[in-house]
Amino acid sequence: MSTDLITLSQDELLTKVEEIFRNNRFHHIPIVLEDKLVGLVSKSDYLFFKRGFNDDSQSNKIDLFRLKTHKVSDIMTTSIATLAKDDKINAALEIFKENLFHAIPILDNGKLVGILSTFDVIKHLADDKGAVNKRINA
Repeated sequence: MSTDLITLSQDELLTKVEEIFRNNRFHHIPIVLEDKLVGLVSKSDYLFFKRGFNDDSQSNKIDLFRLKTHKVSDIMTTSIATLAKDDKINAALEIFKENLFHAIPILDNGKLVGILSTFDVIKHLADDKGAVNKRINA
């Protein structure tokens, strides 16, 4: 689980989302209001918004205009799965198996304390020597 989070408010402009994704190696930004999770913006949400329109010579200018005039709330996902910090990893695996989410915000009494991604689970399994040595068909 990642606990050193970069979060945004739903009123931030999408230029901030672009800056965060350009300068960091993660794919999900939790959206908070007074320390409470209200949504999540994935890199897929951002790219779909950005590429979902024109593809001509003016597209860079149009993209910049759109990023400066739209807010996080315009593209964030609000129906998201969450887990409590004390939940077992199996609960996360069940959510990931549904293939609807690739990151799960972790809450402690409703306050965002971390985010667990599929990469975190893969890294944990890779570091677990017992898991690494198991056969795929076992």
